[in-house]
Amino acid sequence: MDGITGLAAVIMLLGMPTAVLGMYTFYRVRKLRTEERLAAIQRGINVPMEPDLPEAARSRRSGILLVAGAIGYMLTFTLIARIEPDAWIAAAFGAIPLTLGLGYFLDSTLIRRDARAS
Repeated sequence: MDGITGLAAVIMLLGMPTAVLGMYTFYRVRKLRTEERLAAIQRGINVPMEPDLPEAARSRRSGILLVAGAIGYMLTFTLIARIEPDAWIAAAFGAIPLTLGLGYFLDSTLIRRDARAS
């Protein structure tokens, strides 16, 4: 039990600053984009306020990331299961992000089909 507690403590100790740094970076990039748009508007340039990626592209990107992460997760625990058979249980949990990723692919396909129909 002490090994798991120590591992969790190390992961949290290293993970928290990384998460805070990631949030600060996201905030800073968003702020710079906003300042750039405001400066362009002040100069009289018409700046469209559209999202960076269309909805279908965001769904496709989320699907790719979830499926790739799920395959990596399942592959990792499959390799561990060669030594520790109970790891198959953990590998089975990779089906959750895998099916979510497939759902995002389906969403992307349906959005593109609806866009072509209209």
